Amino acid sequence: MTMDDIHGQPTSLNQFADTACLVVNVASRWGLTSQYAGLRTLQENYADRGFNVLAFPCNQFGNQEPGTDADILEFAKSKYNSNFPIFSKIEVNGENTCELYQWLKSEKADAEGNSDISWNFTKFLVSKDGQVLARFDPGTTPDDIRIKLDDFL
Repeated sequence: MTMDDIHGQPTSLNQFADTACLVVNVASRWGLTSQYAGLRTLQENYADRGFNVLAFPCNQFGNQEPGTDADILEFAKSKYNSNFPIFSKIEVNGENTCELYQWLKSEKADAEGNSDISWNFTKFLVSKDGQVLARFDPGTTPDDIRIKLDDFL
């Protein structure tokens, strides 16, 4: 599967095939935006153990990511010193749902059995062998996930 990175360059997700990944739909204008800092810390602490955070900006929830890809990258770098791959803005629900999120949602529904993404900062933990192990609601912080990563990696 190929997705455009934040610079608009096609990027094969196969390059992450031998790493565990936390896939997150992010936004720069929401109360949970501060989770960028925790995502950065996860990347710092676990990259050498075969782990990556993959961030996918999304503007489908309350117009919380209205900027261009360049605006998003500037925000993530200047405000949070992001150190993980950020991709081009996508849709996670509806008829224009990107292929990655179609797959993630088909593999792991939320706690109520719904496949649709409820809001930004929904997170999916994908194992090194490509299995969707867990889905976390937006309120689950990167620090909460760190506890699971210690057991998993």
